[in-house]
Amino acid sequence: MRENWAGRIGFIMATAGFAIGLGNIWRFSYVAGDNGGGAFLFVYLLIIVLVGIPLFYVEAALGRKTQSGIIKGLRKLTRKGSPWVSIGWLGTLAATLIMSYYLMIMGWLFAYFFKISTGTFSGMTTAQIETTYENLVSSPMEVFLYSLIPAALILFIVGRGLKNGIERFSRFFMPVLVMMLVVLAIFSVTLPGAMEGIVWYLKPDFSQVTMSTILEALGQAFFSIGIGLAAAFTYGSYLKKEDSNLVTDGSWVIALDTFIAFISGLVIFPALFAYGIAPTSGPGLLFIAIPNLFDPIPGGIFFGLVFFFLVIIAALMTGVGLVEAVVANVEEVFHFKRRTSLYLSMAIMIILSIPSILSHGPWSHVTLFGQTLFEFIDYVSGNVLLTLGGLLISLYVAFVWKFENYMKEVNLGAKFLKVGPVFKPVITLFIPVMIVVVFVSNVI
Repeated sequence: MRENWAGRIGFIMATAGFAIGLGNIWRFSYVAGDNGGGAFLFVYLLIIVLVGIPLFYVEAALGRKTQSGIIKGLRKLTRKGSPWVSIGWLGTLAATLIMSYYLMIMGWLFAYFFKISTGTFSGMTTAQIETTYENLVSSPMEVFLYSLIPAALILFIVGRGLKNGIERFSRFFMPVLVMMLVVLAIFSVTLPGAMEGIVWYLKPDFSQVTMSTILEALGQAFFSIGIGLAAAFTYGSYLKKEDSNLVTDGSWVIALDTFIAFISGLVIFPALFAYGIAPTSGPGLLFIAIPNLFDPIPGGIFFGLVFFFLVIIAALMTGVGLVEAVVANVEEVFHFKRRTSLYLSMAIMIILSIPSILSHGPWSHVTLFGQTLFEFIDYVSGNVLLTLGGLLISLYVAFVWKFENYMKEVNLGAKFLKVGPVFKPVITLFIPVMIVVVFVSNVI
Protein backbone atom coordinates (compact mmCIF):
# COMPACT_ATOMS: atom_id res chain seq x y z
CA MET A 1 0.00 0.00 0.00
CA ARG A 2 1.31 3.47 -0.96
CA GLU A 3 2.23 5.68 2.01
CA ASN A 4 0.98 9.22 2.65
CA TRP A 5 2.41 12.09 4.66
CA ALA A 6 1.27 12.01 8.28
CA GLY A 7 0.32 15.69 8.08
CA ARG A 8 0.84 19.04 6.39
CA ILE A 9 3.93 19.88 8.45
CA GLY A 10 5.60 16.68 7.30
CA PHE A 11 5.02 17.53 3.63
CA ILE A 12 6.18 21.12 4.06
CA MET A 13 9.32 20.23 6.02
CA ALA A 14 10.32 17.28 3.82
CA THR A 15 9.71 19.11 0.54
CA ALA A 16 11.35 22.32 1.78
CA GLY A 17 14.21 20.25 3.15
CA PHE A 18 14.73 18.65 -0.24
CA ALA A 19 14.53 22.03 -1.97
CA ILE A 20 16.83 23.81 0.47
CA GLY A 21 19.63 21.29 0.84
CA LEU A 22 22.86 21.83 -1.01
CA GLY A 23 21.00 23.57 -3.82
CA ASN A 24 20.64 26.70 -1.71
CA ILE A 25 23.62 26.49 0.63
CA TRP A 26 26.33 25.22 -1.74
CA ARG A 27 25.16 25.65 -5.34
CA PHE A 28 23.31 28.98 -4.99
CA SER A 29 26.32 30.73 -3.46
CA TYR A 30 28.81 29.73 -6.13
CA VAL A 31 26.38 30.25 -9.05
CA ALA A 32 25.49 33.70 -7.69
CA GLY A 33 29.19 34.40 -7.21
CA ASP A 34 29.92 33.50 -10.83
CA ASN A 35 27.01 35.58 -12.14
CA GLY A 36 27.32 39.02 -10.58
CA GLY A 37 25.82 38.71 -7.10
CA GLY A 38 22.98 41.22 -6.84
CA ALA A 39 22.11 40.98 -10.54
CA PHE A 40 21.76 37.22 -10.30
CA LEU A 41 19.76 37.46 -7.04
CA PHE A 42 17.27 39.86 -8.66
CA VAL A 43 16.77 37.64 -11.72
CA TYR A 44 16.54 34.52 -9.53
CA LEU A 45 13.82 35.97 -7.28
CA LEU A 46 11.87 37.13 -10.34
CA ILE A 47 12.03 33.64 -11.87
CA ILE A 48 10.95 32.02 -8.59
CA VAL A 49 7.78 34.15 -8.55
CA LEU A 50 6.90 34.03 -12.27
CA VAL A 51 8.07 30.52 -13.16
CA GLY A 52 9.02 28.51 -10.07
CA ILE A 53 5.79 28.78 -8.09
CA PRO A 54 3.37 27.98 -10.96
CA LEU A 55 5.44 25.01 -12.18
CA PHE A 56 5.89 23.63 -8.67
CA TYR A 57 2.09 23.63 -8.35
CA VAL A 58 1.87 21.78 -11.68
CA GLU A 59 4.22 18.97 -10.65
CA ALA A 60 2.92 18.56 -7.10
CA ALA A 61 -0.71 18.68 -8.28
CA LEU A 62 -0.10 16.06 -10.98
CA GLY A 63 1.62 13.87 -8.40
CA ARG A 64 -1.30 14.23 -5.98
CA LYS A 65 -3.79 13.52 -8.76
CA THR A 66 -2.10 10.33 -9.98
CA GLN A 67 -0.79 9.06 -6.61
CA SER A 68 2.23 7.73 -8.52
CA GLY A 69 5.82 8.50 -9.44
CA ILE A 70 6.24 10.76 -12.44
CA ILE A 71 6.73 8.11 -15.15
CA LYS A 72 3.76 5.93 -14.13
CA GLY A 73 1.75 9.06 -13.34
CA LEU A 74 2.21 10.52 -16.82
CA ARG A 75 1.37 7.14 -18.33
CA LYS A 76 -1.91 7.24 -16.39
CA LEU A 77 -2.64 10.75 -17.63
CA THR A 78 -1.72 10.02 -21.24
CA ARG A 79 -0.66 6.53 -22.34
CA LYS A 80 2.39 4.28 -22.25
CA GLY A 81 4.77 5.43 -24.98
CA SER A 82 3.36 8.96 -25.05
CA PRO A 83 6.01 11.62 -25.76
CA TRP A 84 4.85 13.41 -22.60
CA VAL A 85 6.15 10.49 -20.51
CA SER A 86 9.65 11.67 -21.53
CA ILE A 87 9.20 14.36 -18.86
CA GLY A 88 9.44 11.60 -16.28
CA TRP A 89 12.44 9.94 -17.88
CA LEU A 90 14.26 13.29 -18.18
CA GLY A 91 13.55 14.05 -14.52
CA THR A 92 14.69 10.63 -13.35
CA LEU A 93 17.90 10.93 -15.39
CA ALA A 94 18.52 14.44 -14.04
CA ALA A 95 17.98 13.28 -10.44
CA THR A 96 20.39 10.37 -10.96
CA LEU A 97 23.12 12.57 -12.48
CA ILE A 98 22.75 15.27 -9.83
CA MET A 99 22.85 12.69 -7.06
CA SER A 100 26.02 11.22 -8.57
CA TYR A 101 28.01 14.38 -7.94
CA TYR A 102 26.06 15.23 -4.78
CA LEU A 103 27.72 12.18 -3.24
CA MET A 104 31.08 13.78 -4.02
CA ILE A 105 30.08 17.12 -2.46
CA MET A 106 28.75 15.32 0.61
CA GLY A 107 32.07 13.47 0.79
CA TRP A 108 33.79 16.87 0.93
CA LEU A 109 31.42 17.93 3.72
CA PHE A 110 32.13 14.87 5.85
CA ALA A 111 35.86 15.33 5.27
CA TYR A 112 35.61 18.95 6.44
CA PHE A 113 33.59 17.92 9.48
CA PHE A 114 36.41 15.59 10.57
CA LYS A 115 39.13 18.11 9.68
CA ILE A 116 37.48 20.84 11.74
CA SER A 117 37.01 18.47 14.68
CA THR A 118 40.78 17.85 14.75
CA GLY A 119 41.61 21.56 14.51
CA THR A 120 43.08 21.31 11.01
CA PHE A 121 42.10 24.87 10.04
CA SER A 122 43.18 26.57 13.29
CA GLY A 123 45.50 29.49 12.57
CA MET A 124 45.52 28.90 8.81
CA THR A 125 45.71 31.76 6.33
CA THR A 126 43.22 32.01 3.47
CA ALA A 127 45.87 30.68 1.07
CA GLN A 128 46.51 27.67 3.32
CA ILE A 129 42.78 26.93 3.55
CA GLU A 130 42.54 27.06 -0.26
CA THR A 131 45.48 24.64 -0.50
CA THR A 132 43.83 22.26 1.99
CA TYR A 133 40.64 22.30 -0.06
CA GLU A 134 42.53 21.66 -3.31
CA ASN A 135 44.48 18.79 -1.73
CA LEU A 136 41.26 17.17 -0.53
CA VAL A 137 39.28 17.37 -3.79
CA SER A 138 42.27 16.14 -5.81
CA SER A 139 42.53 12.96 -3.66
CA PRO A 140 39.95 10.68 -5.33
CA MET A 141 40.23 7.69 -3.00
CA GLU A 142 39.79 9.85 0.12
CA VAL A 143 36.76 11.63 -1.36
CA PHE A 144 35.23 8.36 -2.57
CA LEU A 145 35.53 6.74 0.87
CA TYR A 146 34.02 9.78 2.56
CA SER A 147 31.16 9.79 0.00
CA LEU A 148 30.19 6.26 1.06
CA ILE A 149 29.15 7.64 4.48
CA PRO A 150 26.25 9.78 3.15
CA ALA A 151 25.34 6.98 0.72
CA ALA A 152 24.88 4.62 3.68
CA LEU A 153 22.89 7.20 5.67
CA ILE A 154 20.56 7.91 2.76
CA LEU A 155 20.02 4.19 2.27
CA PHE A 156 19.04 3.94 5.94
CA ILE A 157 16.65 6.94 5.89
CA VAL A 158 14.90 6.11 2.60
CA GLY A 159 14.81 2.44 3.58
CA ARG A 160 12.75 3.30 6.68
CA GLY A 161 9.98 4.63 4.47
CA LEU A 162 8.06 7.88 4.23
CA LYS A 163 6.77 8.54 7.77
CA ASN A 164 9.43 6.84 9.89
CA GLY A 165 12.35 7.90 7.68
CA ILE A 166 11.98 10.95 5.45
CA GLU A 167 9.25 12.81 7.34
CA ARG A 168 10.59 12.26 10.87
CA PHE A 169 14.12 13.22 9.79
CA SER A 170 12.96 16.45 8.07
CA ARG A 171 10.58 17.61 10.81
CA PHE A 172 13.36 17.56 13.39
CA PHE A 173 16.31 19.05 11.51
CA MET A 174 14.73 21.70 9.26
CA PRO A 175 13.92 24.23 12.03
CA VAL A 176 17.42 23.78 13.52
CA LEU A 177 19.03 24.48 10.14
CA VAL A 178 16.99 27.68 9.64
CA MET A 179 17.87 29.06 13.09
CA MET A 180 21.58 28.28 12.68
CA LEU A 181 21.80 30.01 9.32
CA VAL A 182 20.09 33.14 10.66
CA VAL A 183 22.58 33.31 13.56
CA LEU A 184 25.51 32.87 11.15
CA ALA A 185 24.17 35.56 8.82
CA ILE A 186 23.97 38.04 11.71
CA PHE A 187 27.56 37.24 12.63
CA SER A 188 28.80 37.43 9.03
CA VAL A 189 27.29 40.83 8.23
CA THR A 190 28.92 42.37 11.34
CA LEU A 191 32.47 41.37 10.33
CA PRO A 192 34.91 44.22 9.55
CA GLY A 193 34.81 44.80 5.79
CA ALA A 194 31.57 42.84 5.37
CA MET A 195 29.64 45.84 4.04
CA GLU A 196 31.32 45.61 0.64
CA GLY A 197 30.06 42.05 0.34
CA ILE A 198 26.56 43.04 1.42
CA VAL A 199 26.42 45.77 -1.24
CA TRP A 200 27.81 43.40 -3.90
CA TYR A 201 25.17 40.82 -3.00
CA LEU A 202 22.15 43.08 -2.61
CA LYS A 203 22.77 45.90 -5.12
CA PRO A 204 22.15 44.60 -8.66
CA ASP A 205 24.37 45.73 -11.52
CA PHE A 206 22.04 45.11 -14.47
CA SER A 207 24.86 45.56 -16.96
CA GLN A 208 25.99 42.08 -15.88
CA VAL A 209 22.66 40.43 -16.78
CA THR A 210 22.99 38.32 -19.93
CA MET A 211 21.01 35.43 -21.38
CA SER A 212 23.57 33.18 -19.72
CA THR A 213 22.73 34.78 -16.34
CA ILE A 214 19.03 34.17 -16.93
CA LEU A 215 19.63 30.53 -17.92
CA GLU A 216 21.76 30.00 -14.80
CA ALA A 217 19.01 31.57 -12.64
CA LEU A 218 16.38 29.44 -14.38
CA GLY A 219 18.43 26.29 -13.88
CA GLN A 220 19.09 27.17 -10.23
CA ALA A 221 15.38 27.80 -9.59
CA PHE A 222 14.42 24.47 -11.14
CA PHE A 223 17.31 22.75 -9.35
CA SER A 224 16.37 24.20 -5.98
CA ILE A 225 12.59 23.76 -6.11
CA GLY A 226 12.83 20.39 -7.82
CA ILE A 227 11.06 21.27 -11.07
CA GLY A 228 11.86 18.74 -13.78
CA LEU A 229 13.58 16.53 -11.19
CA ALA A 230 10.59 14.28 -10.50
CA ALA A 231 10.92 15.16 -6.79
CA ALA A 232 8.04 17.66 -6.52
CA PHE A 233 5.87 15.21 -8.45
CA THR A 234 6.92 12.33 -6.18
CA TYR A 235 6.45 14.23 -2.91
CA GLY A 236 3.10 15.55 -4.20
CA SER A 237 2.01 11.97 -4.89
CA TYR A 238 2.20 11.22 -1.14
CA LEU A 239 -0.41 13.90 -0.36
CA LYS A 240 -3.92 12.75 0.49
CA LYS A 241 -6.30 14.01 -2.18
CA GLU A 242 -9.08 14.80 0.28
CA ASP A 243 -6.91 16.35 2.99
CA SER A 244 -4.29 18.70 1.57
CA ASN A 245 -4.00 22.38 0.73
CA LEU A 246 -1.43 22.49 -2.05
CA VAL A 247 -1.61 26.24 -2.69
CA THR A 248 -0.87 27.28 0.90
CA ASP A 249 1.53 24.44 1.70
CA GLY A 250 3.37 24.86 -1.61
CA SER A 251 3.74 28.57 -0.89
CA TRP A 252 5.34 27.72 2.46
CA VAL A 253 7.74 25.31 0.76
CA ILE A 254 8.90 27.87 -1.80
CA ALA A 255 9.02 30.72 0.75
CA LEU A 256 11.29 28.64 3.02
CA ASP A 257 13.40 27.57 0.06
CA THR A 258 13.89 31.14 -1.19
CA PHE A 259 14.52 32.50 2.31
CA ILE A 260 17.30 29.97 2.90
CA ALA A 261 18.91 30.79 -0.45
CA PHE A 262 18.86 34.48 0.44
CA ILE A 263 20.18 33.93 3.99
CA SER A 264 22.93 31.61 2.72
CA GLY A 265 24.15 34.44 0.53
CA LEU A 266 24.25 36.71 3.59
CA VAL A 267 26.37 34.09 5.37
CA ILE A 268 28.82 33.54 2.51
CA PHE A 269 29.39 36.82 0.64
CA PRO A 270 30.00 39.28 3.52
CA ALA A 271 32.53 36.75 4.91
CA LEU A 272 34.22 36.44 1.50
CA PHE A 273 34.78 40.18 1.20
CA ALA A 274 35.79 40.46 4.85
CA TYR A 275 38.60 37.93 4.26
CA GLY A 276 39.54 39.07 0.76
CA ILE A 277 38.28 35.98 -1.07
CA ALA A 278 36.99 36.31 -4.65
CA PRO A 279 33.24 35.55 -4.95
CA THR A 280 34.01 33.81 -8.26
CA SER A 281 35.86 30.96 -6.54
CA GLY A 282 33.45 28.37 -8.00
CA PRO A 283 32.20 25.16 -6.33
CA GLY A 284 34.77 25.47 -3.52
CA LEU A 285 33.32 28.77 -2.30
CA LEU A 286 31.61 27.31 0.78
CA PHE A 287 34.65 25.25 1.74
CA ILE A 288 37.00 28.23 1.61
CA ALA A 289 34.76 30.89 3.17
CA ILE A 290 33.42 29.03 6.22
CA PRO A 291 36.77 28.03 7.85
CA ASN A 292 37.81 31.70 7.53
CA LEU A 293 34.54 32.73 9.13
CA PHE A 294 34.86 30.56 12.23
CA ASP A 295 38.60 30.46 12.93
CA PRO A 296 39.00 33.88 14.61
CA ILE A 297 36.03 33.62 16.98
CA PRO A 298 36.06 32.01 20.45
CA GLY A 299 34.79 28.45 20.19
CA GLY A 300 35.32 28.53 16.42
CA ILE A 301 35.90 24.78 16.21
CA PHE A 302 32.60 24.08 17.96
CA PHE A 303 30.61 26.47 15.76
CA GLY A 304 32.36 25.16 12.67
CA LEU A 305 31.38 21.63 13.60
CA VAL A 306 27.78 22.67 14.19
CA PHE A 307 27.64 24.48 10.86
CA PHE A 308 29.04 21.63 8.80
CA PHE A 309 26.85 19.18 10.69
CA LEU A 310 23.79 21.19 9.68
CA VAL A 311 24.99 21.55 6.08
CA ILE A 312 25.44 17.77 6.05
CA ILE A 313 21.86 17.41 7.31
CA ALA A 314 20.65 19.77 4.56
CA ALA A 315 22.62 17.79 1.99
CA LEU A 316 21.15 14.54 3.25
CA MET A 317 17.61 15.96 2.96
CA THR A 318 18.29 16.83 -0.68
CA GLY A 319 19.88 13.43 -1.27
CA VAL A 320 16.90 11.69 0.30
CA GLY A 321 14.53 13.54 -2.05
CA LEU A 322 16.60 12.76 -5.14
CA VAL A 323 16.92 9.08 -4.25
CA GLU A 324 13.24 8.76 -3.31
CA ALA A 325 12.24 10.25 -6.69
CA VAL A 326 14.39 7.71 -8.56
CA VAL A 327 13.43 4.76 -6.35
CA ALA A 328 9.69 5.45 -6.73
CA ASN A 329 10.04 5.32 -10.52
CA VAL A 330 12.26 2.24 -10.59
CA GLU A 331 9.85 0.42 -8.27
CA GLU A 332 6.75 1.30 -10.31
CA VAL A 333 8.16 1.01 -13.85
CA PHE A 334 10.25 -2.15 -13.45
CA HIS A 335 8.06 -3.76 -10.73
CA PHE A 336 11.00 -4.35 -8.41
CA LYS A 337 10.56 -4.54 -4.66
CA ARG A 338 11.24 -1.23 -2.92
CA ARG A 339 14.43 -2.42 -1.22
CA THR A 340 15.78 -3.83 -4.50
CA SER A 341 14.95 -0.53 -6.25
CA LEU A 342 16.71 1.40 -3.49
CA TYR A 343 19.95 -0.61 -3.55
CA LEU A 344 20.07 -0.71 -7.34
CA SER A 345 19.50 3.05 -7.67
CA MET A 346 22.15 3.88 -5.07
CA ALA A 347 24.68 1.49 -6.64
CA ILE A 348 24.26 3.24 -10.01
CA MET A 349 24.64 6.67 -8.39
CA ILE A 350 27.82 5.61 -6.57
CA ILE A 351 29.34 4.29 -9.81
CA LEU A 352 28.38 7.48 -11.66
CA SER A 353 30.00 9.60 -8.92
CA ILE A 354 33.46 8.31 -9.90
CA PRO A 355 33.94 10.52 -13.03
CA SER A 356 33.07 13.68 -11.04
CA ILE A 357 35.45 12.67 -8.24
CA LEU A 358 38.27 11.93 -10.68
CA SER A 359 37.65 15.19 -12.59
CA HIS A 360 39.18 17.10 -9.65
CA GLY A 361 42.31 14.95 -9.67
CA PRO A 362 43.71 12.45 -12.21
CA TRP A 363 41.09 13.32 -14.84
CA SER A 364 41.23 17.11 -14.39
CA HIS A 365 42.66 17.41 -17.91
CA VAL A 366 39.69 15.54 -19.43
CA THR A 367 37.15 18.00 -20.83
CA LEU A 368 33.87 17.97 -22.75
CA PHE A 369 32.98 21.18 -24.59
CA GLY A 370 35.63 23.01 -22.55
CA GLN A 371 34.31 21.76 -19.18
CA THR A 372 35.61 19.20 -16.73
CA LEU A 373 33.46 16.09 -16.34
CA PHE A 374 31.95 17.45 -13.11
CA GLU A 375 31.18 20.84 -14.69
CA PHE A 376 29.69 19.14 -17.74
CA ILE A 377 27.44 16.84 -15.64
CA ASP A 378 26.36 19.79 -13.48
CA TYR A 379 25.58 21.92 -16.56
CA VAL A 380 23.73 19.19 -18.47
CA SER A 381 21.66 18.06 -15.48
CA GLY A 382 21.03 21.48 -13.91
CA ASN A 383 20.66 23.71 -16.96
CA VAL A 384 19.73 21.45 -19.87
CA LEU A 385 17.68 18.51 -18.52
CA LEU A 386 15.80 20.53 -15.90
CA THR A 387 15.10 23.37 -18.34
CA LEU A 388 13.80 20.94 -20.96
CA GLY A 389 11.70 19.21 -18.30
CA GLY A 390 10.25 22.54 -17.16
CA LEU A 391 9.47 23.48 -20.77
CA LEU A 392 7.71 20.17 -21.47
CA ILE A 393 5.69 20.44 -18.24
CA SER A 394 4.50 23.94 -19.18
CA LEU A 395 3.60 22.75 -22.71
CA TYR A 396 1.74 19.77 -21.26
CA VAL A 397 -0.42 22.11 -19.15
CA ALA A 398 -1.00 24.53 -22.04
CA PHE A 399 -1.94 21.99 -24.72
CA VAL A 400 -3.00 18.73 -23.03
CA TRP A 401 -4.12 19.19 -19.44
CA LYS A 402 -5.46 22.71 -20.11
CA PHE A 403 -5.32 25.58 -17.66
CA GLU A 404 -8.88 25.13 -16.36
CA ASN A 405 -8.12 21.57 -15.23
CA TYR A 406 -4.82 22.73 -13.74
CA MET A 407 -6.58 25.46 -11.76
CA LYS A 408 -9.27 23.07 -10.54
CA GLU A 409 -6.76 20.43 -9.39
CA VAL A 410 -4.39 22.88 -7.68
CA ASN A 411 -7.25 24.59 -5.84
CA LEU A 412 -8.61 21.28 -4.54
CA GLY A 413 -8.57 21.67 -0.75
CA ALA A 414 -7.48 25.32 -0.91
CA LYS A 415 -9.33 27.73 1.36
CA PHE A 416 -8.21 31.35 1.26
CA LEU A 417 -5.23 31.42 -1.10
CA LYS A 418 -6.15 30.09 -4.58
CA VAL A 419 -4.82 30.08 -8.13
CA GLY A 420 -7.01 32.36 -10.26
CA PRO A 421 -7.58 32.91 -14.01
CA VAL A 422 -4.95 35.68 -13.93
CA PHE A 423 -2.33 32.89 -13.97
CA LYS A 424 -3.52 31.57 -17.35
CA PRO A 425 -1.31 33.74 -19.62
CA VAL A 426 1.63 33.13 -17.26
CA ILE A 427 1.26 29.33 -17.43
CA THR A 428 0.21 28.90 -21.05
CA LEU A 429 2.23 31.64 -22.76
CA PHE A 430 4.83 33.48 -20.71
CA ILE A 431 6.59 30.48 -19.12
CA PRO A 432 7.04 28.32 -22.25
CA VAL A 433 8.05 31.30 -24.43
CA MET A 434 10.54 32.52 -21.83
CA ILE A 435 12.14 29.09 -21.39
CA VAL A 436 12.45 28.61 -25.17
CA VAL A 437 13.98 32.06 -25.73
CA VAL A 438 16.47 31.73 -22.88
CA PHE A 439 17.43 28.15 -23.73
CA VAL A 440 17.81 28.67 -27.50
CA SER A 441 19.79 31.90 -27.08
CA ASN A 442 22.31 30.07 -24.92
CA VAL A 443 22.57 27.04 -27.21
CA ILE A 444 23.06 29.21 -30.32
